[in-house]
Amino acid sequence: MRKKRFFLVLFTALVIFGCSNSDVTNTADENTNDDNTLTIAQGADLQSFDTGDNRHTPSDVILRNMFNRLFKRDNPESMEIVPELVEDYEMVNENTWYFKLKEGVTFHNGDPLTAEDVEFTLNRVAKDDEVSENVYFGPVIDDVNVIDELEFEIKTNGPSPTLLTLLSKSGSDILPKSYIEEVGWEEFGENPVGSGPYKYVNWIKDDRVVLEENEEYFGGDITWNEVVIRSIPESSTRVSELLAGGVDMIMNVPPSEWDRVNDDEDLTIIKSPTSRVMTLIARTGENYITSDPKVREAIDLAINKEVLTNQILQGSGIPLRTRVVDASFGANPELQNTLVYDPERAKQLLEESDYSDSELELTLQSPQGRYLMDSEVAEMIANMLSEVGIKVNLQMMESSSLSNAYSSAENEELMLIGLGDPMMDASYSLNHFHSDDAIRLMDYSNSEVDELFDSANSNMDSDEREKQYQKIQEIIAEERPQILLYSEMANYGTNLSISLTPYINDEIRFNDIEKVN
Repeated sequence: MRKKRFFLVLFTALVIFGCSNSDVTNTADENTNDDNTLTIAQGADLQSFDTGDNRHTPSDVILRNMFNRLFKRDNPESMEIVPELVEDYEMVNENTWYFKLKEGVTFHNGDPLTAEDVEFTLNRVAKDDEVSENVYFGPVIDDVNVIDELEFEIKTNGPSPTLLTLLSKSGSDILPKSYIEEVGWEEFGENPVGSGPYKYVNWIKDDRVVLEENEEYFGGDITWNEVVIRSIPESSTRVSELLAGGVDMIMNVPPSEWDRVNDDEDLTIIKSPTSRVMTLIARTGENYITSDPKVREAIDLAINKEVLTNQILQGSGIPLRTRVVDASFGANPELQNTLVYDPERAKQLLEESDYSDSELELTLQSPQGRYLMDSEVAEMIANMLSEVGIKVNLQMMESSSLSNAYSSAENEELMLIGLGDPMMDASYSLNHFHSDDAIRLMDYSNSEVDELFDSANSNMDSDEREKQYQKIQEIIAEERPQILLYSEMANYGTNLSISLTPYINDEIRFNDIEKVN
């Protein structure tokens, strides 16, 4: 392990709470700090090792450390796009980009990482509409052509201002073509092979994934000999494990548990902004009461977002009316840190709606334990809607059940979910409102949104592109196919023996988590 001096990076939006003495539980069956093992606990288990068919943040935490991408974010402060696997590149013309890979990169099984692996990976996510990442890569990448072992070109569907950003996000992790073709996807799912700093050891479903250092890693020294990522859905249990020394770091510490962590002199809580926006996905199809724009507006006006962010989240949220947080390119500043709470106007809208003479009743699907205080937020929203005359059937769902309902578009009138932006570009978030995707979950289609989005995605003039994205956000705020609630802060509980500087796009790089002592 590299010997590095201790530093705890503070950047402007990150807050560290003070600590004091407290009793520590003795229930842990392991303490991993002494053997150069990093142990992390999060609320959900890995879904699969298929990087191209995955839109699940807890899975990305693991996959990001097993695989490499052509580009990456340099560090949490600058978030600059820099090469990861790429040695050289240039834009040949508006539809063609040339790339050359670094020499000497190998997969965990010893196979060299070549241009054929890049072609295999990117053509799959760009052309196979059965994989979930296709929705982002398909509109941008037309084809990937191999030139020689290390060189290749990417043909785009017209000018592409977001190509390099796209190649730095989840879904672009380079897969081993020869290995997958030899053993098949099922075997790859059981014994995955990447090129990243950590390689697969085992996966005990609903319990933990174990990784070990890749001694042949091309990117330099490895911080940890072993990394264990545990799945502990119950937040109080995660905190107990942190207090007992069974884990070094936990995700999503709710406000009700902050004192338990802060009262231990060896622990701390790190708060950080994220790109994740909590939203109510609304069905706008004719079979749902939320098809009426006045009903959707009434729902928006009935929800006091300040109560959600200040009372339930204890400040770990910022009210907004857009899917694009202010740190992302293309954010509309008029829709940040704002709300439209007006319950009396909400009642008037319901009286004016198509449902004024009938009982207003809808289903709200909500995760339980996936996001910060998600079930408490859902219960509060249900109460707020009942106060203006809407009866809510609250359907609490485990994380995996909600993911399945979202993936298969089995959502009801309202679904509470958190959606991040790994690209930190409005194109990622606003893609959800293009008819190609919005029909599936929201029954929503707006030709003006489609035209603005398509035009922006090929507009190399960044000022014009930004204005096009901002106009789309104005339309969405007015029509409400999603009722945007707040951007969520991340709350990490950590042992002071490690240092952590979070990325706003939710990336966790184990090599960047350093052992202090």
